[in-house]
Amino acid sequence: MDYTELIVFCAYLLFMLGIGIFFFFRTKNAGEKGYFLGNRQMGPWVSALSAGASDMSAWVLMGLPASIYAVGLGETWIAIGLALGYILSWIFEAPRLRKYSIAANDSITIPQFLTNRFLSANRSLQVICAVIFIVAYTIYAASSIKACGTLFHTVMGIDPTIAMYIAAAIIISYTFLGGFSAVCWTDFFQGLLMLGALLIAPIFALSVVNSGQGATDITQLPENYWNMFSDWKSIVSGLGWGLGYFGMPHIIVRFMSLRSHKDLRKSSAIGITWTVLILAFSVAAGIIGHLLLGEIDDSSVVFITMVRKLFPAIISGLLLSAILAAAMSTADSQLLASASSFASDVYKPILRKNKASDKEMLWAGRIIVVIIAVVAVLIASNPESGTIMGLVENAWGVFGAAFGPAILLALFWRRFNFAGAVAGILTGAAVDILWLVLLKSTGIYEIIPGFIASLIVAVIVSLATKAPDASVTALFDKVADKNNDI
Repeated sequence: MDYTELIVFCAYLLFMLGIGIFFFFRTKNAGEKGYFLGNRQMGPWVSALSAGASDMSAWVLMGLPASIYAVGLGETWIAIGLALGYILSWIFEAPRLRKYSIAANDSITIPQFLTNRFLSANRSLQVICAVIFIVAYTIYAASSIKACGTLFHTVMGIDPTIAMYIAAAIIISYTFLGGFSAVCWTDFFQGLLMLGALLIAPIFALSVVNSGQGATDITQLPENYWNMFSDWKSIVSGLGWGLGYFGMPHIIVRFMSLRSHKDLRKSSAIGITWTVLILAFSVAAGIIGHLLLGEIDDSSVVFITMVRKLFPAIISGLLLSAILAAAMSTADSQLLASASSFASDVYKPILRKNKASDKEMLWAGRIIVVIIAVVAVLIASNPESGTIMGLVENAWGVFGAAFGPAILLALFWRRFNFAGAVAGILTGAAVDILWLVLLKSTGIYEIIPGFIASLIVAVIVSLATKAPDASVTALFDKVADKNNDI
């Protein structure tokens, strides 16, 4: 065990916890909107980097480099698909969602927005969304916690299960205490750390390889390693990852939290630049790591091994903290999104019949944070739970297929109705899961058939059922009016 790296890790974790304590005292009297959406007062830098950091979990430092390391440039299509999806979501989805969520009764969660979009008193859509949220986010959070366990075990020899519980305790603490503001600000700092680590490590590694000290020569890699077009299924499935952005609640809720439309433009430029750099250097880490290290037993630790080989302990500890940053910045956002959905969409309107006080709402959300985190640790510690990338892939697919079409249609189609939204969400989730269970062997990522089926069913059901009331279309027209700034 290297105690220098351990000290750096501990200092980093204490800093994250300190942010949670700071926002606990600053927002302890905040209401539901303050705890779950930061009172829509997030600036462009914080919103952009927290959106990116909440998206790019530990898979971008462990899962994606591992895939590139093991398979080659054919896996680059995942990065290309994600970059395209992220750019399109900021350009087309973000402005309309921020504006529409305010106009639709100041909605603070995605299920609330989808319900208020139709001016409906029916809570079935909120309950359906909340159930999908809790199940999928538990799996997603498990991938981040599993990454923390792998990191501590690889670097310090700590039992991975114990490491998972330690990481989960820190994440729970600052999310529990500080809510959305704490999550966004910790994600901001974690986003900067992730970018720094992914810029520094591959560049230094490349200089070592170019000096002739790499373990593998470029000519020794398999010929197919450099072929991006060897398998059409990899291309289609990789690009399909981009569909997830349109329905990823913990990411797009950042769009809703921005202070103004002016901030949104600046935030989009920051967020897109950050994400493209992160993805490009993640791919580079896999390729350069293979050249530097040669063949290693576990490809998931290629970034960890590369950093520890190149840098002294105090620097490697700081750079490897980026993996903690990536894991924690995603897990905290997922826990908060699940908690806000349960508290605002199930507990308050259904279980408490809108009689819950703000204080009661905050505690309901905090309890859910703890429950989901505990279940996520149990999943992550199960040896049969799968790889980090596999867990992310499963959760990402469910969210993208279920919510992506519904949110896009809600924002841009005037004729869309409540029945179409319910049918589309249920169909997307069901097709995604069934494809994963029964047809995974086809090699096509389940988000693609799930997204297509959800879109088709949502449109057909909307056209086959009663058109929206005049008040619903009037709200749509109000938001669509470019001269009406909200």
